[in-house]
Amino acid sequence: MIKVVRGNPTPEELAAALAVVQARAAATAAAAASGLGPAVPEGWSDPSRIARSARPDPGPRAWARSYWPA
Repeated sequence: MIKVVRGNPTPEELAAALAVVQARAAATAAAAASGLGPAVPEGWSDPSRIARSARPDPGPRAWARSYWPA
């Protein structure tokens, strides 16, 4: 059940919003039925790829080496 809690949408606006909700629900159901899970993010967007396993040596500009890989 969808309820408009604020505003006064026109019938066209309400139909457009419902079409988006129905399309998203159908896509989710199709993905679940086919066994495909949620999309796995690409490797370039993984924050762990820029993390270092060892801390930088103390000294001048150590703060600059603490974030970006060499």
